[in-house]
Amino acid sequence: MLTYRRTLAAPTLVVSVLLATACSPGTGTPGDSGGGSAAPGTALAAVDTLAVKGRAPMTGYEREKFGRAWADVDGNGCGTRDDVLKRDLTGVRFTDGHCKVASGTLADDPYTGTTVRYVRGRSKVDIDHVVALSDAWQKGARTWDAETRRRFANDPLNLLAVDASTNRRKSDGDAATWLPPNRAYRCAYVARQIAVKKKYGVWVTAGERDAMKRVLDTCPQQRLP
Repeated sequence: MLTYRRTLAAPTLVVSVLLATACSPGTGTPGDSGGGSAAPGTALAAVDTLAVKGRAPMTGYEREKFGRAWADVDGNGCGTRDDVLKRDLTGVRFTDGHCKVASGTLADDPYTGTTVRYVRGRSKVDIDHVVALSDAWQKGARTWDAETRRRFANDPLNLLAVDASTNRRKSDGDAATWLPPNRAYRCAYVARQIAVKKKYGVWVTAGERDAMKRVLDTCPQQRLP
């Protein structure tokens, strides 16, 4: 091999080096996780469809701007809170036979991975807005009409029954400032945030987008809910 290298014509050597470089894996731009684009329908592909802007001020935000809490938006006679409890708990019992949830069990809390008991009036279960109302306000919701904000606040896509204490530590954080302690749920959590923001046109900050991508790089096939 030593003799061959010494006798190889210079133009041929240059071409060989260029071809080898072009065909080598991992020579994409910095941050490229393999050179290919994210698969259609994945959360990783969807995050790049979200508008990226700075966070607007909280000026004018009030919970009441999103309508009465837990309205019956689907007309089934039950408030949204009870609808989500019925969806997410097991062993549900009612105070009125069909609507107001008296008790149940959150068998696998998405935020902690633990089991949490729900008893009406002394609950350790919250209904979390996955995309917090105040976060949405600062990223587009301030300009929405009242009905759109009402639908957003009661959309089952944006609601999860979760451990109350963990939810309160989350507060109004976005993906750049808070992720579930339960690492096994982080991909699904970020995918749900992306789905909600995409549905309503809520934008993300650059830091939030980057945090979402860091999570989804570990699960590139994660689908939107």
